[in-house]
Amino acid sequence: MVDAPFLPSAEGRTDDRTRLGYIMVIVAASLFAVNGIVSKVVLSSGLSSLELTQIRSTGAAVGFSLFLVLFARATLRADRRELLFLVVFGIAGIGLVQLLYFVAIERLPVGIALLIQFLGPLFVALFARLVYLEHIRRRIWAALVLCTAGLAVVVEFWSGVAFSIVGITAALAAAFALAAYILMAERERKHRDPVSLSFYGFFFASIFWAAINPLWTFPWGVLDDTVSLRGNLSEHTAPVWLLVAFIVVVGTMVTFTLLTGALRHITATRASIVATLEPVVATVVAWAWLGETFGAPQLVGGAVVLAGIILAQTAR
Repeated sequence: MVDAPFLPSAEGRTDDRTRLGYIMVIVAASLFAVNGIVSKVVLSSGLSSLELTQIRSTGAAVGFSLFLVLFARATLRADRRELLFLVVFGIAGIGLVQLLYFVAIERLPVGIALLIQFLGPLFVALFARLVYLEHIRRRIWAALVLCTAGLAVVVEFWSGVAFSIVGITAALAAAFALAAYILMAERERKHRDPVSLSFYGFFFASIFWAAINPLWTFPWGVLDDTVSLRGNLSEHTAPVWLLVAFIVVVGTMVTFTLLTGALRHITATRASIVATLEPVVATVVAWAWLGETFGAPQLVGGAVVLAGIILAQTAR
C-alpha cells in the first residue's frame, strides 16, 4: 500500500522522487495506449460506448473496493465536505473522460482521437496560469508546442482523413474532461491516497451510469461471445469477457492508480506532457496489431514529442 499523500512544501515543490513519478506516467501512458486498441476491438463486439464505459467503471469500483476493504479500510472514510468533490470528480473527471474517448475512437482513427484529446495538457497549463496564477516557465510552453506539433505529425493530420463531427466533438470534450481529471486529482492528492481516490471516482461514475442505464438492461450475454482481434491478428479470436477484464484491471485500475499516484511526485502540467507518449505508443501498437502503416512521419513526430518531454523535464 502506498504511503501517506505528499503535501507540497511552501515553495510548491514536489518531493525528491520525481524520477519515480515520470516512470509511473510513462507506464500508465503505455498501458492506456494498449487499452485503447483493446477497447476498439471490444466495441466491434456489439457493446456500445456507454455500455463499455459502464462496465469499466463498475468493474473498477468493485475491484478497488475489495482491495481497500482487505488492505486499507481506514482510507474509505470521507467527510460530507469531501463527498461533493468526489461526486464531481467521479462523473466529470473519470466517467466523462471514458465515455467521450470511446465515442471518439468509434468514429475516428485512434491516433486522431488521441491527438485531439491530448490538447488537454494545453488546457491544464492555461488553467494553472489564468486561474491559479502560477508562473509557467517558457520551456513548458515550448514543450507543449513541440508535443502538439509532434502528435500532429505522428497521426499525419494533413492526410485528409474523413472526420466525423460527432467524433471530433467528443474528442475535444474529452480533452477538457482530461484536464479536469488531472487538475482535480492533483488537488485531492493532498487529502487521500491514489487507490481510495480512484475508488471513489469510479464508484460515483458507476452510480451515475447505472442511473442512466440500469444494470438489469445491460446485455450480459455479449460477454460470452467471441470477437476477432482484427488486423494482423484477425485469424484469432478472444472471449469478450477476457478483453473486458483486461480493460478493467490493467487498462483502468492499474493505469489510473499509476497516473494519480504520479501526481504526488511531479506537477500536473509535467505529468500531462509526459502522458502525451500515449498516442505515440498507440500508433506503434496499431501498426503491430492492426497493420496500420508506420513510416517516416511517425518516426519524425515521435522524435518531436520525445524532444518536448525532455525539454519539459529540464525546466526547473
